[in-house]
Amino acid sequence: MKYLLLTLLIVTSLCSLQSLAGEGDIKPFHIPRSLVVEVTDPVTKRVYPLFIKLPKSYSSSDRNYPVIYLTDAWYAFQIVSGATRYPMNTKTMEQAIIVGISHAKGSQGDSSRVLDYTPTVNKSWRKQTGGAKQHMEFIENEVFSYMARNYRVDSNNRTFIGHSLGGLFGSYILLTKPQLFKNYILGSPSYWFDNKFIFGLERSVAKTMANVNANVFIAIGERETKALESSHDMVDDAKMFYEKMLAWQQPDLKAKIVVIPEANHQTAFPTTAIQGLHWALSRCNMSNKCT
Repeated sequence: MKYLLLTLLIVTSLCSLQSLAGEGDIKPFHIPRSLVVEVTDPVTKRVYPLFIKLPKSYSSSDRNYPVIYLTDAWYAFQIVSGATRYPMNTKTMEQAIIVGISHAKGSQGDSSRVLDYTPTVNKSWRKQTGGAKQHMEFIENEVFSYMARNYRVDSNNRTFIGHSLGGLFGSYILLTKPQLFKNYILGSPSYWFDNKFIFGLERSVAKTMANVNANVFIAIGERETKALESSHDMVDDAKMFYEKMLAWQQPDLKAKIVVIPEANHQTAFPTTAIQGLHWALSRCNMSNKCT
């Protein structure tokens, strides 16, 4: 009887707690002021979901906003949304629209990102590569146009954020059409791709780089070396790309590189994103006083 009474007491307590919570009150979490739309690339016919988040002041203002464009939206959108909430709400960082560009609908695994973020066809890869030029044109012609038609955007203040192959893709844009973005945040860029093709591209365009008006932030985990946790010496590659940018001697080009202590390829991105955005969109940088 004693055990029966104890069992009834536990069941009654659980029922009471469930009643307080209410079964109908259990709802999935969603990011405030966010939505998902789909934009089609008219050339490839691939459909790309865009994850869009508006800043807190958007509905009460009539001004145009900077836009932060992210690759790898399923991963990056949640991180950047959460990390920027406090600095944007406290006005230490400029409020901006966040747009995550997802992988193409129906793509298997990482096949879409491998295709879209790589600049050359490399037949040694099992997945198709070499779609960076087309993906860049899709972003310029379709994504930028969609945002301009539907939202109050500042077309002169766009920020690119990419990690790994996304960082390689951002570097490709910087070298081929730098005016597309004002700020480039390049995290753990995969400069090793296709026998370091990106450095050959840099050599071919370096002498013609003119009037580059951009802020470029490169971040890499200190453990992204062959001696520690990487198959490639990515830290040395990142430092080399940074030095080559400085050699362009472009007066309106600002560049910074950060080696993140103890970080590896899997953990470096959150620090890259928030530190890069703070550098690019904080009040100090807007007043040209950042270092």
